[in-house]
Amino acid sequence: MLASKNDQNKNMMVKKSDEILIMQEANQIVAETLTLLEDVVEPGITTYELDRLSEDLCRKRKAVPAFKGYRGFPGSLCVSINEEVVHGIPSRKRKLKKGDIVSVDFGVKYKGFYGDSAMTIPVGKIDHSKHKLIEVTKESLQRAIAQVEIGNRIADISNAVQQYVEENGFSVVRQFVGHGIGTSLHEGPEIPNFVQEEPTPRILEGLVLAIEPMVNMGTYKVKILRDGWTVITEDRKPSAHFEHSVAATKDGPLVLSSRMGI
Repeated sequence: MLASKNDQNKNMMVKKSDEILIMQEANQIVAETLTLLEDVVEPGITTYELDRLSEDLCRKRKAVPAFKGYRGFPGSLCVSINEEVVHGIPSRKRKLKKGDIVSVDFGVKYKGFYGDSAMTIPVGKIDHSKHKLIEVTKESLQRAIAQVEIGNRIADISNAVQQYVEENGFSVVRQFVGHGIGTSLHEGPEIPNFVQEEPTPRILEGLVLAIEPMVNMGTYKVKILRDGWTVITEDRKPSAHFEHSVAATKDGPLVLSSRMGI
């Protein structure tokens, strides 16, 4: 989600327990889809094929692809390769190559609620630097999730990501952020992956957050390509992206989009 300076943080919609259960169903459709993509990603497959597989499974589960047509986005799946950070458009011509890393971001609408999750997948054997980038991004998300405790602030999530990422020599994207999620794909609050000066909201019971570290190997600066969607790193170095939808409960964070315990 594009960072903004509007009053979206005021639009914080807490969910009841039965609504969280529906959101868990939605997010498990997303999780099933990402698990499928992890299994089929290999050199030679096109990003369009990944998109088709995602939409087909989604519709088979009686859900609707959340991204297709959203603000004009042409695909069901965001597929971003190497230096592409987020919002890569699926293409019949774009084939994955050995040594690539590919970030897949998928969302669904199910029974009136949204699910949203993302992961970065290696294509065959990748070099050490890309492997470290993926592992650090994945771990930064886990550290962020641990901060989803009632009474904590959104800044605690941001700090967990930024501190871990930067101490490992990488940078966090600042132009795009995580978000609340529920009956809308993007709700308040915004969840930056870096600490800002202004105060941030406290985490309330029933708040559901789509936390999504976007981590670059080089500079944090990004730019958008002429297609109006694909975000790339300014220095063209690789980027990784992981995301989970997480509910704040009295028993601690509940990862609605968990995949096999991840």
